[in-house]
Amino acid sequence: MSPKNLAKRLPNLLFVLTDDQAKWAVGVYGNEDIHTPNMDKLALEGMRFNFAMTCPVCSPSRGMILSGLYPHQIGLDDYIGDEEEGIDPKVTLLSEVLKQAGYVTALLGKWHLGHKRPEHHPIRRGFDVFVGSRGGGFANKDPKLEVSDKVQQFYGFAIDVLTEQALQFMRQNRNKPFALFFHTREPHMPYLPVPDEAMKPYEGKRLKVPKVEGVTEEKLQAEYRAYYSAITAVDIALGRLLDELEALEIADDTIVVFMGDNGYMLGQHGLETKGNAWKIVPQGGTIIGTRILGDPNLRRPNMFDLSIMVPLIIRWRNVVPQNLVCDELVVSTDLMPTFVDILGQFGCDVPKNLQFEGQSLLPLLRGEKIVGRDVAFLLYDMHHGAVANMRMARTKEWKLVLHLSKESADAKPILGELYDLRNDPEEEINLYEDLSVKAVRKELTERLRKWQEKVGDPILCKI
Repeated sequence: MSPKNLAKRLPNLLFVLTDDQAKWAVGVYGNEDIHTPNMDKLALEGMRFNFAMTCPVCSPSRGMILSGLYPHQIGLDDYIGDEEEGIDPKVTLLSEVLKQAGYVTALLGKWHLGHKRPEHHPIRRGFDVFVGSRGGGFANKDPKLEVSDKVQQFYGFAIDVLTEQALQFMRQNRNKPFALFFHTREPHMPYLPVPDEAMKPYEGKRLKVPKVEGVTEEKLQAEYRAYYSAITAVDIALGRLLDELEALEIADDTIVVFMGDNGYMLGQHGLETKGNAWKIVPQGGTIIGTRILGDPNLRRPNMFDLSIMVPLIIRWRNVVPQNLVCDELVVSTDLMPTFVDILGQFGCDVPKNLQFEGQSLLPLLRGEKIVGRDVAFLLYDMHHGAVANMRMARTKEWKLVLHLSKESADAKPILGELYDLRNDPEEEINLYEDLSVKAVRKELTERLRKWQEKVGDPILCKI
C-alpha cells in the first residue's frame, strides 16, 4: 500500500505520554547515555519530529494536546495545584471525539486536568475506562489509583501496574477500534524507585552531565542515573505494549504516538525542572539545591528549548514512511486536528464546527511535502511559586520571549529575551537589547502581537 493511502480499517490509537521527559532524554534524539531501545525502534519504524513544542508545564500542555487550543482558551494557565479549576467543560476533547466516532476509550495513568469537580472527571470527558490519578502524580510503588471513580490500593511498581491494565484493555478490545491513552507518572520526580531492570543499564556507568557551580559531579551522576532509570522503565513498558500489538495481530492497524508532556532541565542553565524552574542553590537541598518555599527569587520562569521541546514519534504502518525525520515546526495543538482529520478520512461521525489553533499533521505523516509554519507561538502564565506571563515566537533561527505584565493589556515587556538559535543553540546569550538585531526583534514582536490578537490573548505585547 502506498504511504499516501490510508489503511482500510479504522485504526486504533495507542498514545503514550510521559511526564517531564525532555527531547534530549531519548537515545534516537542524540543521547548516547540513555537506554531507550523501544523508543528508538519506534522512531526507526515511523516519523520522528525534531521541532515539537508544547507548554513548559504539564496541565496546560496536556490540555493543548487533547483540545487543539492554547491554555488561555481552555481555562488552564498553569499546572493545577490544590485548586478546583480544571479544563473548561465546554471545550471538546479528543477523547470525546473518538468516543463519538465509535472508539472504546481508556486513560491509564495521569490526568491532571481537574480533580475536585465532577465535571472534570475523565469518565465525564469521553473516557470509558479510567485507572489512574486525577491529580498531579502518584506513588512510584504500591500506588493508590482510581478505578473509574473509586480509589483502590495496588501493589508493585506503578509502571508495571498500569502496563498490565493496558495489556488487559488491548486484549479485551482487539476486535473493535480502541483509543488507549497510556499516561505515565515517570520520569517525574521522585524518579525512584523503579524496577531493577530499568536501573541495570546505568550501573557503574559514567554519564555526561553538565557542570554546575557548587554541585559535585557525583551528585549529578546520581540524579542523572535516577532520571534515566525512570525513563528506561517507561521504555520497557512501551516495549511490552508494542509486543502485545504484534501478538494480537493489530500492530498494522494501530497508530502509535509517543510524546513527552513538557521538557526538562537537570542542571542546564543552572536550573532544575521545566518552565517554572528552580534555580540551583549549592548548599544542601532536595534534588540538587535548597528550596525555600514561597521565595519567587529562586524561580526562573522560562521558555528555553529544554523546557518546551519534547520527543514526538508517530508510527502508522503502511501510511507513515519508516525512519522519516520531520523538521517542520510542530506545536502540541496540532495533535487534535490531526486525529479529527484522520477520522474524517474514514467518514466517521465527528462533532460539527470544531475549531482548533493547530493544523493537521496528516499530510506530513503521509510523507508529503507541505508549506509548514515558519514561526511557532506559545504562552505560559505562571502563578505557582512566582508570577510570570510569557509569550514566545520561535522560528528555526530565532526565538523571542517576552515577559509581560498582567496589569496592562498593552504594555512594554518587563523583560525581553532574544536568542540566535543557529549560533547560540544553548540560549546563553540574550540579544534583546542588541541594536544589530533590532530588525529581527521588531519583526518577531509584530508577528507575536498579530498572533495574540488572533487567538484572543488577554495580555498583549506592545509593538
